[in-house]
Amino acid sequence: MTVIPNSKDSMLLVDGMALMFRAYYASAATGYIRRTKAGLPTNAVYGFMRYFWDAVQKFNPTHIACCWDLGSKTFRTEQFAAYKGNRSEAPDELIPQFAVIQEVMDSLGIPNISAPGFEADDCIGTLAARFCEQMDVYILTGDHDMLQLVNETTSVIIMKKGHGNYSVYTPQSLMEEKQLAPAQIVDLKGLMGDTSDNYPGVRGIGEKTALKLVLEFGSVDGILSNLDKLSKSIRTKIEADLDMLHLSRQLAEIRCDVELVCDQEACRLELNHAQVAAKFEELEMASIINWMGVAATNE
Repeated sequence: MTVIPNSKDSMLLVDGMALMFRAYYASAATGYIRRTKAGLPTNAVYGFMRYFWDAVQKFNPTHIACCWDLGSKTFRTEQFAAYKGNRSEAPDELIPQFAVIQEVMDSLGIPNISAPGFEADDCIGTLAARFCEQMDVYILTGDHDMLQLVNETTSVIIMKKGHGNYSVYTPQSLMEEKQLAPAQIVDLKGLMGDTSDNYPGVRGIGEKTALKLVLEFGSVDGILSNLDKLSKSIRTKIEADLDMLHLSRQLAEIRCDVELVCDQEACRLELNHAQVAAKFEELEMASIINWMGVAATNE
C-alpha cells in the first residue's frame, strides 16, 4: 500500500454514516452476520474498522474526527417534509452497532461529532471550513454530494467498491473528470434533484440536461438570467418548477456554519494501545488488534 508522507498536520473527517452503512451491507449481503458469543451483531463494526483503518494507513492523518447523523429530523425535513422520506428503516442487526462503533471511536481517542437538527454532512462541512485554513483536510465518504466542499486544501476521498479503492478529488481532478467547479455540484443537484435524498429538482430535467445547462450558463442564477436562450420545452419545465428548483438547491447545499464544539488538539491521533486492545478483546476481534498493531503492552 502506498502511504502518503506525513510532512505536516492533516485532518481526516470521517462520514461515519456512510462507512457504517457500507460496512453493514457489504457483509450482510453474504447472509452471514458476525456476532459475539453473547449474540451482539458486529459485522458493521468489523467492516467499519477495515474501511476506516485502511484509509488512516493510506492518507496518514495527524488528526481525525468522525461525524454522525442524530436522527431523521433536521432543518431539511422542516423545509421539505418528504426529504429522505423514501429511506427504509435500518435493519434490526445494524441498530445496536451504531453505538458500538461510536464506543470504538472513543477507545481510539477520536471525537464523535454530531449536532441536533443537522446531518453528518453539515458537521463535516463546518469542520472542513474551520480546519482547512490551518491544515490539509481529507473527507472520507461515499457521498458525491460532498464534492461541493472541495477546495485547495480540502480533498474528498470517495470510497469505491472493495477495500482500499478510492477516488480522491481536488479542484483540479473534479474539473478534469466532471468539468465542474465545486459550487456547481449544488446547482446540478438543484436542477436534477436527488432520488436518494428524495427531492425532485425540476421535473423532466435529468442529469444529462442539468449538466449541459450548468456547463453552458455556469449556475442556476446564470440559467435563470438567460431563460430566453433556452428551448421552449426546457424553459417551460423550469418556470413550472421554479420554487422547487430553489428549494432543491437549498436542500443540496451542505451547511458550513453549524455550532460545534470540536477542538483541533482533541482530534490528534494518539492511540492508547492498551485501551484499544481492551475494546476489541471485548468485541472478540483479535484480528483487528493484530493488524492495527495495538496489542496491550502491559500483559
